[in-house]
Amino acid sequence: MQATSLAFKDNARRALADPALQQALSLAKSGFQEKRRIAAARLPEFEALRDRAKAIKDHTLAHLDLYLEAFEQRVIEQGGKVHWARDAAEARAVVLHLCKGAGARSVTKSKSMIAEEIGLNEALEANRIRRVETDLGEYIVQLAGETPSHILAPAIHMTKERISSLFAEHHGTPPVEEPEALLAEARRELRQRYFEADVGITGANFLVAETGSVVLVTNEGNAELTQGLPRTHIVIASLEKLVPTLEDACTLLRVLARSATGQEFAAYTTILTGPKRPADLDGPTGFHIVLVDNGRSAMVGTEFQDILRCIRCGACMNHCPVYLSTGGHAYGWVYPGPMGAVLTPSFIGIRQARHLPSASTFCGRCEQVCPVR
Repeated sequence: MQATSLAFKDNARRALADPALQQALSLAKSGFQEKRRIAAARLPEFEALRDRAKAIKDHTLAHLDLYLEAFEQRVIEQGGKVHWARDAAEARAVVLHLCKGAGARSVTKSKSMIAEEIGLNEALEANRIRRVETDLGEYIVQLAGETPSHILAPAIHMTKERISSLFAEHHGTPPVEEPEALLAEARRELRQRYFEADVGITGANFLVAETGSVVLVTNEGNAELTQGLPRTHIVIASLEKLVPTLEDACTLLRVLARSATGQEFAAYTTILTGPKRPADLDGPTGFHIVLVDNGRSAMVGTEFQDILRCIRCGACMNHCPVYLSTGGHAYGWVYPGPMGAVLTPSFIGIRQARHLPSASTFCGRCEQVCPVR
């Protein structure tokens, strides 16, 4: 993904002058904020859970080497394989090698920001491997030839009228604007793609050192079809996704959905531990986890370590007056909003992203709502 973070000021001016974008952002703003407020108020122990979630992440980062080794050993014991990638280039090379080894002509892919970070989409297409995004928002931005503008709702910047036009153009169907009809149309288009895929690629919400498990969270069930139907499942995850135990993962799950969408729990929470076993009715025969560093280990023990607690809920964006005025594309790289103000300069260099740390009103809303403080 080509970074345009250096042009943030110009990107922001264009965003502010875009009436369609402003309409889309205004519709999203109140929904996310109010739902999160209600969900937090309904749970008396919510603030205590945030303290516990922060402590879990701090403890893991303080002993990251030990938990990474334990996680790899458990994965191997369960019949899976772990591949280590120091940077984006190594991560792309590993995934392409696994895809070619599986004879992949087509892959399904669920929403994964780390895949965006390493430039996997472009690499797959350059190697003539057909990529099918299965998250509805990701599918929409793929049809539009764009990148996600939000880590949770990739097509948050689009109106239903534009989505209707995209579907009519790519599906050859009459335009419809009712959300239910658009959803049904996308489901029809994607259904056969799941069965045709040779490889399924997902990210991970959490990695559990205790069991060697991968925890996936979705509201659409697309990750479940992506990982369960193809013969080979590839998980791409960054190092900080690790937690010590399943109990720790459950604590973080309790604050994740409430902070992200205002739900008590996501519609689908799947725990994957190794490939298909002889008694299993379905599942992949090849189970691979690509662990990506790409600059994270250099942040451990520095003033920037706190951002590695981030569990990718998107709450900081949903409450940020700058993000809600400009949208995600203005930030010019994978991670927008307050989290991007730290991650983007850390990953692509301060020279390329020097404006992002100043894209702030100092209102402190991001700190107020972050589930890991």
